[in-house]
Amino acid sequence: MSGGTAFLFPGQGSQVPGMGKDLVERFPEARAVYERADAALAPLGLVVSRASFEGTEEELRRTAVTQPALVTHAVAVLEVLKAHGLRPTVAAGHSLGEYAALVAAGSLTLEDAVVLVRRRGLFMQEAVPEGRGAMSAVIGLDGPAVAEACAEAERETGETCSAANFNSPEQTVVAGTAGAVARAAELLKARGAKRVLPLPVSAPFHCALMRPAEERLSPYLDAAPFAPLAIPVVTNVDAAPNRDAGGAREALRRQVCAPVRWVETVTHLAATTDGAIEVGPGAVLAGLARRIAREWPVRTTGDAEGIAKLLG
Repeated sequence: MSGGTAFLFPGQGSQVPGMGKDLVERFPEARAVYERADAALAPLGLVVSRASFEGTEEELRRTAVTQPALVTHAVAVLEVLKAHGLRPTVAAGHSLGEYAALVAAGSLTLEDAVVLVRRRGLFMQEAVPEGRGAMSAVIGLDGPAVAEACAEAERETGETCSAANFNSPEQTVVAGTAGAVARAAELLKARGAKRVLPLPVSAPFHCALMRPAEERLSPYLDAAPFAPLAIPVVTNVDAAPNRDAGGAREALRRQVCAPVRWVETVTHLAATTDGAIEVGPGAVLAGLARRIAREWPVRTTGDAEGIAKLLG
């Protein structure tokens, strides 16, 4: 074990109405982050502070709002932790959380990250007509068994269905067309899945149906400046540490259609660090980590109170 602390940045599903408001009231570093994000996102029609502090659950669930809101919150927490002397030796982010991880690594600026994920969210939302795609969480079967059932559903229906997030040894999310995901659910239950839960998402992320979003995002990724990484980021697509600026850009490009390999990511981090801090709202990643590497300590920073406790 090489020691040090990993910073983990959450993805979609961690958002909560009102998130960040208490941070801004309590920490000047957080206030500065929200002001910078608002200025960067104004030309793209989003006041991220208003959406985060006052937006309804429904508004915050819209992918094009969720993504910049989560990255802004995560970077606000990051800046507070840095101001108090807490810095990561390695970082990783779940799906869109990888953009915040790259801010932590000094590769992307906050401004470039929030603008990229605002576009990413819009392109993902528009890639598949509403109602055509679906995602479901599969509980109680391992990843390879889920992937096998998805492949069978694809063969039977002639439509897209694949594993999108390998979240824990017993939880895998699948994505694809509504018909193929429904057929996969039947196959998965027959093979012993405890539950298959449809997810309230606006698009089927991390599968081949996202190809139009990847193609539209690509020129913006190419135009954004990526600096060499000051610390490694363990990427979703390879579940391996990367410090190369070009590699970071490519990983974000491939990530749009590729599955999130979170089990392997956490396994790697648990073997190479002393512990982690979940940087952002909620405690989703801490919960997943307990299922992947039980002995690896992960502390959370979901709100101002949680940060104060951590800084203690």
